[in-house]
Amino acid sequence: MFIPKYYKITDMKEIQEFIKMNSFATIVAISKGRPIASHIPLLLNQDQDDYYLTGHLAYGNPLWKTFEETDQLLTIFNGPHAYISSSWYEQENVPTWNYQAVHIYGKASIMEGTELEQDLSKLLEKYEKFRENPVLWEKLSPEMLQKEIKGIKGFKIKVEEVQAAYKLSQNRNSTDYANIIKELYQEDDPYASAVAEAMKKNRND
Repeated sequence: MFIPKYYKITDMKEIQEFIKMNSFATIVAISKGRPIASHIPLLLNQDQDDYYLTGHLAYGNPLWKTFEETDQLLTIFNGPHAYISSSWYEQENVPTWNYQAVHIYGKASIMEGTELEQDLSKLLEKYEKFRENPVLWEKLSPEMLQKEIKGIKGFKIKVEEVQAAYKLSQNRNSTDYANIIKELYQEDDPYASAVAEAMKKNRND
C-alpha cells in the first residue's frame, strides 16, 4: 500500500485498536496464478512479541487450501471513508478521499483441536457478551458444536509486516481541517461522520 509520510501509522497499540473496531477483514491469496479473496471476522492475538490473526473458513472455501503453498497472505482491514470536496478549502485545489486502512502480510497455518475451540469461544465472547441472551460456547451443546466444527477450517496468520494509513487531511491547514470536519458532519452519512470523528481524534492526539 502506498502511504505518504503524512498518513503513515506505526503505533502498534493504535493499530490493535483499529483492528478490534474494524475486525471484518478481506483475506487475499493467490491460487493457480489468480487472486482469490474471502471476507470474514478476525481476532488479533498477541503471544509475547508476536502477533497472530485468527479465524475460520467454511470447509468448502478454497482459500484455506492455499495456505501451504502461499508464503504470504494479504489481509485488509478497512475503516470509515468519505469524499472530500475541494470546495471546503480556502485555496483552489482538487477533491480527494479520506480513509483509514490497515494491510497485514503473513504466513497462514491451520488451527485445530483445543486451539480452534478456544478461538471460537473468544469470537463468540467478543460479539455476544453484551447481548441480553448471549450465545456463548459453554451454553451450546457439545453434540452441536462437534457437528458444526467439522464444517470449518480454523487458521492463524503470523503477522510479518504491517502497513497502516490514516489519510485524514493531515496536510491541510487548521482552517481547512476544521471546515472539512464541519462539512463532513453535514453530509448526513454515517461514514462521513465517522471520518469527521477520526479527524477530531487525530488532531487532538
